[in-house]
Amino acid sequence: MVSKEIKIVILAAGKGKRMQSENPKVLAELAGKHMIKHLLEEVEKVSDEKPVVVVGYKAELVKKELGDSCIYVEQKEQLGTGHAVLSAQGVSAEAKNVLVLQGDMPFISSKTIKDLLERHFYSAAKITVATTTLSDFNGWRETFMSFGRIIRKKGEILIREYKDASPQEREIKEVNAGAYVFDAKWLWENLEKIGNDNAQKEYYLTDLLRIASEQKANIKTVQIEPREALGANSKAELEILEKFA
Repeated sequence: MVSKEIKIVILAAGKGKRMQSENPKVLAELAGKHMIKHLLEEVEKVSDEKPVVVVGYKAELVKKELGDSCIYVEQKEQLGTGHAVLSAQGVSAEAKNVLVLQGDMPFISSKTIKDLLERHFYSAAKITVATTTLSDFNGWRETFMSFGRIIRKKGEILIREYKDASPQEREIKEVNAGAYVFDAKWLWENLEKIGNDNAQKEYYLTDLLRIASEQKANIKTVQIEPREALGANSKAELEILEKFA
């Protein structure tokens, strides 16, 4: 079981414009349950502590569905994943490590969460990232085309968001799976250094890997199965997830 020294933060503030629904993205239904409910069931197998859920768009609907099973913080403006995690700082002050998960990743397993945490602890990393590697981007794997690419060079590990990637970088088959563990002290010291000089004009959490690399800080990765990394940003992608549910 996860101790009180670890805070689990779930990002659930997004609208999901392409879901053809007025509901928050994490409340899209998959196999009869909201996507975030699938995730929370796995989180509960790992920790007795209430996770922190970062809400935003129609926050009251997410709170109503999840009830008192979570601690809620509000991201008043959707300015990116880095900004979302920053909004959870106040309720994570006592944690020594922070695990960040995406509320629209319904298939990530409790085993993977444990593997991420163990890798992080035993390596004394500042950041541990879940990645997945595809054979190609055809068929159901086309979902991963828009994922950030893992760039490994000269011992450094970086994540380049798809919209900012060069044509050559977009050919990389190892992608960011969207689950991270951070050394909490390092996270809060460096999170405000993130800029928004990118195609989306957002504060990307993934920019922390660049900062860590520049500092020669310890970064580790954990390979997970592609199925566990699946998320849904559109109705079509949700239909792909239904095939794996």
